[in-house]
Amino acid sequence: MVTAVTCKECADAVRALDPAVGAVSEQIAGGIAAFTGVDSPITQALGVGMDGPVTETELDRLEDFFFSRGAAVALELCPFADRSLVELISKRPYRLEEFSTVLVRELKIGEGFFEPAAGVTVREAEPHESQQYARLVAEGFDDTVPVTQPLINIVEAFFQRGSGRCFLTFVNGQAVGGGSVAIHDGIAELYGASTVTRFRGRGAQTALLNARMAWAVKHNCPLATTTTAPGTTSQRNFERAGFRVVYSRTKMIRRPASA
Repeated sequence: MVTAVTCKECADAVRALDPAVGAVSEQIAGGIAAFTGVDSPITQALGVGMDGPVTETELDRLEDFFFSRGAAVALELCPFADRSLVELISKRPYRLEEFSTVLVRELKIGEGFFEPAAGVTVREAEPHESQQYARLVAEGFDDTVPVTQPLINIVEAFFQRGSGRCFLTFVNGQAVGGGSVAIHDGIAELYGASTVTRFRGRGAQTALLNARMAWAVKHNCPLATTTTAPGTTSQRNFERAGFRVVYSRTKMIRRPASA
């Protein structure tokens, strides 16, 4: 449910930043459904079915949450969800969209982390840097998603979360990327990290990862978690840092009938 809370808090922040988006979240069938725009990566449902059986009525309500706002249902299906959810979606026109890998690492109080590579520095982003941070992190994802104003707004919404911190990375004094960490129920979630393409391979991501883990240790978190695409450089970076795969999620999509 850590990532589900992230989506809820992001929706709250987007609603405060830009009320015209109509951002909203709702607890449904044991999980959280969030809407932050039709094409937003945060518009999805997580944790559904984790509290027990899911009924037809609850699934209808979940679908209406998205369809009524012109969005597809994006359901992150956890392997520990109640079997009833799998049976219900198998009777409806859902299709497989993607897989993701959830990793976890134990953190020890007083644990130290490697110093950054030569020329690489990391620090917490300051409040007046929210827009610069958002644009920079969005640019770091431009090899997978277009840099749009709605995406920049989403990243800035992460910046506004009261339960976490955002960090900037620098190479020889130039800002090259950033990433976030937030705490929920004693678990530190590391997310939203990127490095501008031309500065990759210089240790910026490793430094950013270590800085966020050090922040979590300072705040007495016994566990850290993250989610990556399977078999990616990001997954390998986390595994080298001591993270281990605990399960994989499956994103199922159902589009509105008019789509």
